[in-house]
Amino acid sequence: MKTLSPDYYFNLSLFAHAELFKDCVHVWEALMRINTYLLNLPLGKIEVDVPHGTFLINPEQISIGKGTVLEPGAYIKGPCVIGENCSVRHGAYIRGDFIAGNGCVIGHDTEVKNAVMLDKAQAGHFAYLGDTILGNRVNLGAGTKCANFRLDHMPVKVFFEGKNISTGLKKFGAIIGDESQLGCNSVTNPGSLIGKQVLCYPCINMGGVIPSRQIIRSNQQIVMTPY
Repeated sequence: MKTLSPDYYFNLSLFAHAELFKDCVHVWEALMRINTYLLNLPLGKIEVDVPHGTFLINPEQISIGKGTVLEPGAYIKGPCVIGENCSVRHGAYIRGDFIAGNGCVIGHDTEVKNAVMLDKAQAGHFAYLGDTILGNRVNLGAGTKCANFRLDHMPVKVFFEGKNISTGLKKFGAIIGDESQLGCNSVTNPGSLIGKQVLCYPCINMGGVIPSRQIIRSNQQIVMTPY
């Protein structure tokens, strides 16, 4: 089932943490490994200035690379690794178990936990990334939410090729492949798998397995009535 493997979604050749995905049959298996992977790294290397008003919780479990800009008001809890030349903006809320590659943007009011952002991924404004992986150069429009928990509290399943595949995860947001872009106020349902170079119009609710190089839009019509 190649469509469910990491290499369908990501080019990992330049990613510093490609080891996280080693031997994963299904791409979501990497989510189960984030905490253990981080705790086996030599954390505590913060190579940037930390401005007054930035909150670092468990700093001995946080590493931040050169050139990264931390804005006052950001909250960062370890364990986490943030690469070089990233931007962690005012109001960013990093709840731990987080890996960001180089050149990433964690924006104002963006909340992340148990998540991975590959190189140059951006979640610039009001996003929620719970139990989610963003590929290289993914861009999330303002207000994008990756829902990670079913309303019935059951483990998340992936429906693929006529079968329900149990992920074994009660919390699983989305996998979003390299260079995909989601418009403002998009919502992904738990267990969404979105391929590479997918373009999604704003205000779309999507889920399931979406192949690479698709345009996602709604057929909803806007009706104007004089009054």
